[in-house]
Amino acid sequence: MERLIGGPMLSGRPWPLGATWDGAGVNFALFSAHAERVELCLFVGDELQTAFLPERTDQVWHGYLAGASPGLRYAYRVYGPFSPEHGHRFDASCFLLDPYAREVADGLLPSTASDARLCAKACVTDDEFAWGSDAPPAVPWTDTVLYEVHVKGVSRQHPGVPEALRGTYAGLASPAMIEHFRRLGVSALNLLPVHFFLDEQRLLDAGRVNYWGYNSLAFFAPAARYAAKVGGQSVCNEFKTMVRSLHAAGLEVILDVVFNHTAETDAYGPTLSFRGIDNLSYYRLPPSDLAAYENFSGCGNTLNLAHPRVLQLVMDALRYWVEVMHVDGFRFDLAAALTRDSAFLAAVRQDPVLQRVKLIAEPWDVGPDGYRLGRFLPGWSEWNDRFRDDVRAFWLTGEAGVGQLAQRLAGSSELFRFAGRAPQASMNYICSHDGYTLRDLLSFQAKHNELNGEDNRDGHAHNFSWNCGAEGDSQDQVVVERRRRLQRALLATLMVAQGVPMLQSGDELGRTQAGNNNAYCQDNPLTWLDWSTADSDLIEYVAGLIDLRRRLPQLRRHHWLTGETGAAGQPDVVWWHPAGRPMRVTDWQSRKLASLAVQLAPEPASADGLGAHTLLCLINRDEIPVSFIVPEGVWRQLCESSARQPFVSVQRVKTSVVPARSVQILTLEHA
Repeated sequence: MERLIGGPMLSGRPWPLGATWDGAGVNFALFSAHAERVELCLFVGDELQTAFLPERTDQVWHGYLAGASPGLRYAYRVYGPFSPEHGHRFDASCFLLDPYAREVADGLLPSTASDARLCAKACVTDDEFAWGSDAPPAVPWTDTVLYEVHVKGVSRQHPGVPEALRGTYAGLASPAMIEHFRRLGVSALNLLPVHFFLDEQRLLDAGRVNYWGYNSLAFFAPAARYAAKVGGQSVCNEFKTMVRSLHAAGLEVILDVVFNHTAETDAYGPTLSFRGIDNLSYYRLPPSDLAAYENFSGCGNTLNLAHPRVLQLVMDALRYWVEVMHVDGFRFDLAAALTRDSAFLAAVRQDPVLQRVKLIAEPWDVGPDGYRLGRFLPGWSEWNDRFRDDVRAFWLTGEAGVGQLAQRLAGSSELFRFAGRAPQASMNYICSHDGYTLRDLLSFQAKHNELNGEDNRDGHAHNFSWNCGAEGDSQDQVVVERRRRLQRALLATLMVAQGVPMLQSGDELGRTQAGNNNAYCQDNPLTWLDWSTADSDLIEYVAGLIDLRRRLPQLRRHHWLTGETGAAGQPDVVWWHPAGRPMRVTDWQSRKLASLAVQLAPEPASADGLGAHTLLCLINRDEIPVSFIVPEGVWRQLCESSARQPFVSVQRVKTSVVPARSVQILTLEHA
């Protein structure tokens, strides 16, 4: 029996996986189906202490270290064959990160004082935290408005955030940031990846980093690079404090998670964790060439969720973030890679913890049959790139007609209306981190990614963008006005569509990335929000739209639009031609028609307020005003997107002139 840091190494137990402190010591458990031995390595000051895990039960190596406590740094060395042709890549000279590590020591650290090699070291943690009365806001899907945000970039330059907190978890939940989120009226923050991740060596060699963070290595550990560590607070506790503060403000926390690949990349990448623990189990390998990797992620490897222990790892991580860290949901990067030949969707569907959180899929990857939009199960929402492309193409390039726009406004029912799914299955967005900002969408005809060092070859080339007559910034007032109107029309379209709207952070400020539509490696003022140049009028406009959506249940329906007469005594939806008649087949097929109106029936559950009235949205893409003959009655204008004061109430009777490139929202006062 070996003794480490004053305590004996006992046999311990094979569950739970990871390092678990029980108040008297720490149990270590590591899955490896093909290892021959597993060595626990402890880093105590400058001293390295090692001992082999004494027991193996059902392919789990385990041991119990009496006297060990939170804060202890550790790693593993795993012994087995190095035989890539058979799928094995064991290397006992490598210190390996525990896949269940709850906290990772800052970045990659020297393994010992005398060894210059780098490794990621796990830290034993104590999950206890003073949550107080914290409770999930549990905002219904129908009332959800997502705000996609980068933890560092959103507060790095905010003058109202204390300097020591800028760019951190604490900064994200600072009073100044919460004030802005509440001013906008968003209900949930969708955080770009916060799992511990690495910067690719090729980026470091070029003086850049992986800013977005889609290069995870530890699925349980929050990235230390975003921790302020004020007062010696641990990374985990700072994250929990952030969640608690955001919850107190009524804001949900959604994590962007990357379970499709890891930072170990391809066969030439570093051995840091999974590869050295059990390469054959953790990764998808081509049956005809076990020395290679399936690459459905485009990042060098693909996690093997078809293996029950790898699926368990993902499920355990998801439950940990919900139960221990109190997050409210997940957006799954390249989610198609998780579903291929695996039981992932079934496992999530039956899980009692995950059933109550928000689940969002990016429903594609680069593998075979990789585009799976509309093919996820009830309970899921999906990033709807058809919404993004069709709405952009309608307003900016004319490549989409009124028929395509109507499909997107109706929640993309042709994609999602099956198996009892609701309109909230469609996650609608105009812009996201992966692409142009809203301002750049209207300022650049072509991408300008030269700063990324890839000769402008990276990033999407076909963006349905329009520079409105000048590439980049312009002082031409005609160009400026076009951009102003289109920016507001696009945002209005997002907020009146059925489904769940997502706003990219900074688009309400009018931020630019100088035409870079793939700024994944730009951790600098190009991507940090510049609060000193924020467009206050645009902020108020976005806040007004979100508030209007909140007050209009007609825009947040639980059920699909059918055109049939419902409880309100009228069709739930009527599509109108500007001439005051219902749309005809030839109208829907027209490539020239640039205007239409959608009429939505009152919501029967709304006894009073705006929900008790018929709603009419008038849309004019044309470059000239269009006069709409509106249905009979007295209509009150709630919003005119192109107006300098867009929410001033105006009475309309019989006709309504909709200015060029704008959206009007009207409510029927009385028939």
